[in-house]
Amino acid sequence: MSHEAPLPAGMPPGFDIRGNELCVAGTPVSELAARVGDRPFYAYDSALMSERVRFLRTHLPAEIDLHYAIKANPMPAVVQHMSGLTEGLDVASAAELGVALSTGVDPLDISFAGPGKSARDLEDAVSAGVIIILESFNEMERVAALAAKHHCQPPVAVRVNPDFELKSSGMKMGGGPRPFGVDAEDVPELLQRIAREPLRFMGLHIFTGSQNLRHEALIEAHDQTFALAQRLAAESPMPIQWLNIGGGLGIPYFPGDQPLALEPVCDNLRQRFSAWQAAHPDCTVVMELGRYLVAEAGVYVCRVSDRKTSRGQVYLITNGGLHHHLALSGNFGQVIRKNYPVCIGNRVHGDTEEVVNIVGPLCTPLDILGQRMSLPVAGIDDLIVVFQSGAYGFTASPHLFLSHPAPEELLL
Repeated sequence: MSHEAPLPAGMPPGFDIRGNELCVAGTPVSELAARVGDRPFYAYDSALMSERVRFLRTHLPAEIDLHYAIKANPMPAVVQHMSGLTEGLDVASAAELGVALSTGVDPLDISFAGPGKSARDLEDAVSAGVIIILESFNEMERVAALAAKHHCQPPVAVRVNPDFELKSSGMKMGGGPRPFGVDAEDVPELLQRIAREPLRFMGLHIFTGSQNLRHEALIEAHDQTFALAQRLAAESPMPIQWLNIGGGLGIPYFPGDQPLALEPVCDNLRQRFSAWQAAHPDCTVVMELGRYLVAEAGVYVCRVSDRKTSRGQVYLITNGGLHHHLALSGNFGQVIRKNYPVCIGNRVHGDTEEVVNIVGPLCTPLDILGQRMSLPVAGIDDLIVVFQSGAYGFTASPHLFLSHPAPEELLL
């Protein structure tokens, strides 16, 4: 592609600009907006998801299975697409389990994680025959009771809360006191108990954190993950057949973020995997990813409904906001709010630019899409496009807040 003007700051690879208009999967954003109608919408490019998986597989050891974490984007059409690209799926609710099973994936290639599974969750998981990720001693006893009740041997794995953490992680999920998993020092006792129950022990799930852009931190975490798995395997009365090493690979969201250097991470994984495989030749090793696979393939689009100046600052007021895309407001894991990359979708470049604040229609000062951003001059009915929106957007947002219409979703 060639462009007379520079690309919008932060626009991920794979998007195109034609006639000064952003295209998603080759379709102008104004055409998508006309197709949807008055509502804001998310648009996901399936080809970019496929390309990301292909890119990852050129670096990962070929023997490592890749699983898609549905929580990142559970749109059924997205899950169906990802199920054809990966070796398995991870779910965190009965509803996500239903979506996963509808793809036709083998239940043994589906894992069910989460620290607060309900009685219905466990019943559904046992009935489906998926791998249940045990998060506590109590949960193990509940699954064992269901196994006795239904005269079956459900597959289970233990989620380990490691004795280390993923440094520089956007969201820490392991190390120290956590609601997730069983503390590493208590896992040997749990394994002894599992051996006495009517359960089919599969292995371990060791997950430390997410959204990391520092390859050095990921390398250190992988070293410690395999070392911990080896120690626990040595104390287990049952063989380790399945090891989920989590994910943690981050994407660049904000100005100054640099893409993750994937090659050194995978080079190190290759060494760690080789040593593990030599000791455990019959064990399947899984890397579970969500955001890294789909986030950069999606955009959120809303329409300017008003424009005003308040004490010298310009405000573009849109029909979208935090009720559709909570992370934009800074209320989904950010300590200090930062702007996502944004463009005016139907007029990417303009003769003049201005500094604007982009807000939604909600009666709260938290409803912020962008603060003091330099963009082409925009007016009513122009389209605001937010990049990096393919993960933790639609379903991570409070759609019912102030009872505005929910956004649409398109898989292209």
